[in-house]
Amino acid sequence: MNPMIHRAVVFLAVAHSSLAASADAPKKHEVRGMVPLAGGTFEMGSEPSRVAALCQRFNTTHRDLFLPEVPAHQIRLPPFSIDRTEVTNADFKTFVERHPEWAPGRVPTERHNGDYLKHWRSGTFPSGAADVPVTYVTWWAAKAYCESSGRRLPTEAEWEFAARGGLASAEFPWGDEPPDARRANWSGTGLGAPTRVGRYRPNAYGLYDMAGNVWEFVEEPWTDDYSKTPPSPLPQDRHVIRGGSYGGGPINLRVRYRDSHPAGGAGPHVGFRCARSEIAR
Repeated sequence: MNPMIHRAVVFLAVAHSSLAASADAPKKHEVRGMVPLAGGTFEMGSEPSRVAALCQRFNTTHRDLFLPEVPAHQIRLPPFSIDRTEVTNADFKTFVERHPEWAPGRVPTERHNGDYLKHWRSGTFPSGAADVPVTYVTWWAAKAYCESSGRRLPTEAEWEFAARGGLASAEFPWGDEPPDARRANWSGTGLGAPTRVGRYRPNAYGLYDMAGNVWEFVEEPWTDDYSKTPPSPLPQDRHVIRGGSYGGGPINLRVRYRDSHPAGGAGPHVGFRCARSEIAR
């Protein structure tokens, strides 16, 4: 079977069936804004020697699911801040009102696959979805949104560092325990759609939905060997996505798991959050 098909199959094939009740919703003032992180040195990715153990743990023979996160390598990050939550429909609507060139029907066709904001009607998001992550956006739109407020998309290293929440060796943002319906919106939760941000408990850094809900675009173009990702300001055909989604299984929700998505591929599973560089003090 084609390796890329293997990667897609894992969304449902490795899912659990937990249908426990969701965690209590945090108060609104706890979930917006950005979290400053001091940065530092950490080991990103996985060692080749761990692949067999990961296959055994997640009951799969598809080694190719883990190979893109190999090898582990040391990364040093300067201070940065990152959004507590994924960007919501309400956030993106405000952006579109200020920058109408990003409204539905205004984006050049070469910059999207025809599905850009397809779920919006009459220029706005569905009723009741204000606090739900915006989806059906492209990498281009995500980048423009962040840059409109002096921010940017996080780098892949920043995203992984933030998702870990200070847990150096844990598989998930909350630790090593497998996902359940109290921890994340994934296939085992049974919602079948994105849910409002901040519904589940944050990681130790105070960041919400670093696993599940929607995949998140990061800055870099996709490469199979991310220890050698060339710094490039030029958007490529596919970009890295992280974090898994409401349709994903446990493998996808791991903090080291990597996948890719077309830059112009507006779809129901992919959103984003923003980051900002900070000055070391």
